[in-house]
Amino acid sequence: MEQVSANKAFGGVQGVYRHASAETATDMSFSVYVPPHEEGAKLPVVWYLSGLTCTHANVTEKGEFRKACAELGLIFVAPDTSPRGEGVPDDPAGAYDFGLGAGFYVNATQAPFDRNYRMWSYVTEELPALITEHFPANMSRQSIMGHSMGGHGALTIGLRHPDRFKAVSAFAPIVAPGQVAWGEKALGGYLGDDRAAWRKHDAVALIEDGARVPELLVDQGAADQFLEQQLRPELLQAACDAAGIGLTLNMREGYDHSYYFISSFMTDHLRWHAARLGAE
Repeated sequence: MEQVSANKAFGGVQGVYRHASAETATDMSFSVYVPPHEEGAKLPVVWYLSGLTCTHANVTEKGEFRKACAELGLIFVAPDTSPRGEGVPDDPAGAYDFGLGAGFYVNATQAPFDRNYRMWSYVTEELPALITEHFPANMSRQSIMGHSMGGHGALTIGLRHPDRFKAVSAFAPIVAPGQVAWGEKALGGYLGDDRAAWRKHDAVALIEDGARVPELLVDQGAADQFLEQQLRPELLQAACDAAGIGLTLNMREGYDHSYYFISSFMTDHLRWHAARLGAE
């Protein structure tokens, strides 16, 4: 693992790192904020998964999470959203919603994407092992959150690993990719035409099929340009109601899909996570 940069912030260190990934067969970059802490201490970890077109840099530069993480004693990890590099296949038409920057947090089964697009295993297995080895992380105290496509990733990973993640939240998530254009394109392209195989990567379908967590927190901008066609939070509300999952769905008047929205409510989410992680 190579340290690309390190900057002091709020008494802690914001780092960016690069390593050769066995899962994606590419170099992968990610960022980690480690708050100030006593020597030898092990700290809870919040994972943040980013959305379409993003890298680790978007939330790192615009998410405004460091002050809260420093106060709450939280490590904040932000992976990339897809493999990158020479030879990595992309959308043939160069569209933003498939291929580079749009890994959708699945392990692709369809050629040529199955070679490199293994973001599910990267985020749930390979990168956690690196974090365990190189950072003062208490991996028995983890939570996960994300935005848009990353909100989809956070919800599906959290629902499939309820014993690992003590809290799950999202900003403007794609809650039912099997029912919207973004998800149909991505899941079809990466996983093939069998919609039954999509269900384990669809939060609403997972809940319908029996996946359970005690509660979820979702913030959604009411002025989000993707709200009605791609995000559909009402589908998550209905699924949670039917399953008895406590969903806090905050519809934020006037807010859009951008990091102006995310940064406005980031501290609320981190405090919510900290309370469930037993952080101070």
